[in-house]
Order: sequence, then C-alpha cells, then structure tokens
Amino acid sequence: MLDTIRHLEVFSPAVFGDRRIDVVGVGATGSRIALALAKLGISEIHLWDYDRIEPHNVPNQVFGNNHVGEFKVDALQNIIREQTGITVTAHNERVDGSQQLGVAVFLLTDTMASRQEIWKGALRYKTHVKLVVETRMGKNSGRVYAVNPSSPTHVRGWEETLYSDDMAEVSACGTSITVGSTAEVVSGLAVWQLIRWHQNQEELKLGKILTDEVENELVFSLQPMMLTTSNF
Repeated sequence: MLDTIRHLEVFSPAVFGDRRIDVVGVGATGSRIALALAKLGISEIHLWDYDRIEPHNVPNQVFGNNHVGEFKVDALQNIIREQTGITVTAHNERVDGSQQLGVAVFLLTDTMASRQEIWKGALRYKTHVKLVVETRMGKNSGRVYAVNPSSPTHVRGWEETLYSDDMAEVSACGTSITVGSTAEVVSGLAVWQLIRWHQNQEELKLGKILTDEVENELVFSLQPMMLTTSNF
C-alpha cells in the first residue's frame, strides 16, 4: 500500500476521493505527470495514447530500454503499478474529442492541431470538466496553462495563445527538441497546478477564499532562470 504520509498536509488522496483525472498523451511530460499523480495517491487515472515506445523516447520519458516496442499506455500502467500499487486505466487509442473525459484533464498530445480538436470536442464548455492543464516545452523553457473550460474568459484567453504546428521548435535535423530535465520542470509545475486547484477548492468550501482558480499561465526559462505568471 502506498504510504502518502509525507505529503498529506499538502495533498490528501482521501479528500480528493475518486474524482477522475485523464492524461491525454503520455510522452515526455505526460508519462511523468501520470506517475507523479499516482504517487500522490490518486487512483482514478486514465491514460490515453496510441504510440509505441521507440529508442529515442527513453532519454526524455519515464520508460527504459526494456520497454521499447511496447505501447506507451501499457508500459506506463505497469510502471505505475510496480511503483505505487495503483492500477490505472489504459486506453490504447487516439483521442479525437468524442470521448468522455474526467473532472481534470492534462492535455499533452504531440501536436497543437490534435489539442485543438480535443478541446473543441471534449473540453470546451463541458461543465463536468473543471480543470484543463496544458503544457508546452522547448529545450530550456516551457509554459503551463490551467483553465476552467466553462469560463468564457478562460476559453477566450487560452484560445488566443494557440499557434500552428509549423511554429514548433525543431533541431537542425528537423526533429522536435525534448530535454528530459526540462520535461521534469514542466511536469512538476503542471502537477502543482492540480494540487493548488484542489487546495483552493477545499478553502472555498470553508469560505476562506472566493475562487478556486489558479494562475492561468506559467512561463519559465532555465537559461536564464526565470518564472512569470499571469491570468486571463
């Protein structure tokens, strides 16, 4: 059984309960986020991806050489079970916006086009979804967005940040740049946005605060070291 005593004052899985979290895309950030959520003690986690693990995934994702050739969701399901004792739900399929997702969704697919497709079909103004966390990453910088998809202000603000896939950062050989250490920072900030949102929800119930919202945008650079936040 997972012993979460060290972080109960920050996050209690018993208080969070069986609310469902979906991690859509389990690559560099998604694989880390899913494992971190399970280590918090969250049990109702759904993984979505349809890719197999390739050798170039090993340096920047949680998978090892022994996982090459396996489907990402299957390998990650086993990793999480081995490390936490929690059995998450694995969906070896492409999310196209037709699926029913949970109360919190981490939107982490490979392309901006697919994110917009999922956003429009499964998230935008879906009242059962309370939090969407989306991340973007360069070699030494990143962004983390946290929005309520039922808030017109959040919807408008997030959609104004969208760009086409041909604007993504690529290396000299034309491949996307992914550094594991940068993915660690992005993933940690993304999970902390869920933790802070949950903390705010509990404070809201007690009448201590007026809203459960967190900063909508976190922007960081590692060269030089910098972090800025803003709201829509």
